[in-house]
Amino acid sequence: MTASAYLITKDLPSSEKFGIVSQLNRAAVSVACNIAEGSARSSDKEFKRFLEIALGSAYECETLILTCIKVELITEANSENFRALLTEVQKMLYVLIKKLNANN
Repeated sequence: MTASAYLITKDLPSSEKFGIVSQLNRAAVSVACNIAEGSARSSDKEFKRFLEIALGSAYECETLILTCIKVELITEANSENFRALLTEVQKMLYVLIKKLNANN
């Protein structure tokens, strides 16, 4: 998902370099990093907390992409693959969080 975010943002206007481009890329990286960091924690409770942060970052990505579409920086067609991947990541995170909740 992170690579897809970078591919989408590379074509955005340079005036957005320190705005949407930076925010979207950081949020996408945050998803992967929080999953990785949480997996190294010593308890399911800690892991779940990092997964919740990752899920929040995934929703942040979604909001930023929808904003880009709304202000016509990208088209829905250009974001379709990223949005599909993002939805899949959100679903997987939600299911994993739910399973960790059931264990506690």
